[in-house]
Amino acid sequence: MTDHPADRRDFRGYFGAEPAPCWPGDARLAVSFVVNVEEGAEYSIGDGDARNESTYEIREEVEHAPDLCMETHFAYGTRQGYARIARAFGRVGARATFSTCGRVAERAPWLLQDAVAHGHEVSCHGWLWERHANMDRAAEEAVIARTHAAITRACGVAPVGWHTRSSSSVNTRDLLKAHGDFLYDSDAYDDDIPRMEGGHVILPYAFDTNDMRFSPGGGFVQARDFADYVIGAFERLYDEGAEAARMLSIGLHLRLIGRPGRIAALEQLLDHITSREGVWIAPRRDIAARWADTQGARA
Repeated sequence: MTDHPADRRDFRGYFGAEPAPCWPGDARLAVSFVVNVEEGAEYSIGDGDARNESTYEIREEVEHAPDLCMETHFAYGTRQGYARIARAFGRVGARATFSTCGRVAERAPWLLQDAVAHGHEVSCHGWLWERHANMDRAAEEAVIARTHAAITRACGVAPVGWHTRSSSSVNTRDLLKAHGDFLYDSDAYDDDIPRMEGGHVILPYAFDTNDMRFSPGGGFVQARDFADYVIGAFERLYDEGAEAARMLSIGLHLRLIGRPGRIAALEQLLDHITSREGVWIAPRRDIAARWADTQGARA
């Protein structure tokens, strides 16, 4: 809803009419852990891409040659990071969403198969770890179909969720709906409450409760920096969830939180969150399905 009929953006949201709590077991808060799996799908001249990725622990782009430094930094995520993260979730019996690029599904299918075997969701994160903002419609349609097919082949389970790196295009959501197999997307950062467009669920995501802030200039240095910040967000939303529906998204990356100096942050978060009554930790597909079942009439 918007107060300005010509405005394409909705600044009002649920203002003055927030939906009541609706999570299973009368939970106050739905918590979603999203583990982004991008290793092997970053831009790499060595893999035939036009350029190298430049975003990581240091910001430096190697031009006109393969960046072996960047390639091995990313590979740390699959070689070491995944196992630490999987153990952390397994220790408390929590399930997450592994948001995965299609090229990763072709290069590391064993990782996705292990995640599925342990009850986690695998969703789509683009073919490459790339922005879609400037893609033309036909090219993006092909990328969506290719990504969905690759993850289905790797996992034996068709994905139902999508998240774009950075900005989606003006066509992304319509293309996801037209594809027919997507229940939800996470290409929104404007709320703490899911919403619907017709039968399609939009689950809000967040960059503040995200381990990307360990990157230069992001503000997190020690593991406790991340844990303290996210626990603060959790406590606020938990309190608000007594009266209105609330959802917390926690963004993780294999190559970031999986480092030995950072994994304690995830372990601390899981211990804190699982110690509280009235919290539902769930994959995003389950959160989206619950929202559609209980709130579909509001669409």
